[in-house]
Amino acid sequence: MSGSEPRAEPGREPLLEVQDLHVHFETEDGLVKAVDGVSFSVAPGMTLGIVGESGSGKSVANLTILGLTRAPDARISGRIAFEGRDLVGLDEEGLREVRGNEIAFVFQDPLSSLHPLYRVGAQLVEAIEAHRALPAGNARRRAIELLGEVGIPKPERRVDDYPHEFSGGMRQRAMIAMALANEPKLLIADEPTTALDVTTQAQILTLIDRLQVEHRMAVILITHDLGVIAENADEVAVMYAGRIIERAPVETIFATPQHPYTWGLLGSIPRIDSDDAELVPVPGQPPSLIAVPQGCSFHPRCPYVRPRHRVVEPPLEPLADDPGHEVACLLDPATRARLWAQLKAGRAPDEAREAVRIEAGDE
Repeated sequence: MSGSEPRAEPGREPLLEVQDLHVHFETEDGLVKAVDGVSFSVAPGMTLGIVGESGSGKSVANLTILGLTRAPDARISGRIAFEGRDLVGLDEEGLREVRGNEIAFVFQDPLSSLHPLYRVGAQLVEAIEAHRALPAGNARRRAIELLGEVGIPKPERRVDDYPHEFSGGMRQRAMIAMALANEPKLLIADEPTTALDVTTQAQILTLIDRLQVEHRMAVILITHDLGVIAENADEVAVMYAGRIIERAPVETIFATPQHPYTWGLLGSIPRIDSDDAELVPVPGQPPSLIAVPQGCSFHPRCPYVRPRHRVVEPPLEPLADDPGHEVACLLDPATRARLWAQLKAGRAPDEAREAVRIEAGDE
């Protein structure tokens, strides 16, 4: 986020509202619960960061917004309201009018997203003409303008290049140009900095931030790295095993996180205020979405697990003293506060657990 205040105007109605979204896939091995009861909203001008490890359901939830997970083996339920229209119940023709026009998607891998046998400009022109009745010459001029807008040098020449002639950062800029071709109201960026060097990452995130302000878009930024959204999001939703396990304004997530998984993600970010601070990875692996653990889905990896956590699934609930901060954790709020204070002071999870001495009643 470029400033201390959110871009979204207070009190504005959500542009997009996802309610109790479930996306399950039938496979030979069993039912994959890729998204299991997710709810979130985005207001005009707002940036929502969705964070979590690979396999947490981030991409599937957002692909479902545009109907890109519809398949014979998919079970989709819930409500996705975009300006009051329910996209779940929309037919293919209706979705095509929304895709790329009102909601645009920037995919993870720009090289595979751009067709290798067609020039970049031709693909931009096609994206424009799919939703706009423009003469070919006008569409080409618009393509050149878009390439210039996203910072590609000499766009009038590079418009005729093939994707392999662009660097990774330039391909990502071309994908952003394609997404902006029809001035969408919502931009979904799925890992837009994957496989890019840190300098190019910063340039791409700054570009998205600038274009959001200029085009007054809402943005959903999907990433596995909390550091990526630290300066680029207004609100953060942390996903794990197909569910949102914590949601709060970005400043709150970094200042007073409440869930042990969020603590783990923060512990894996390099600290610039300490030369000898060690990174603390989250132990273990994300669970199989075919066999999600009973109770709290994070309990097999949680350093603070209690017996009750293995059988009781915690609901996502607002904090009593901060309704804008929601968490799904069975640990007592006071215990969570003591644990976070220990972790923030630089202690390892085992040391924090010993210092706080979690008792059976602290659940």
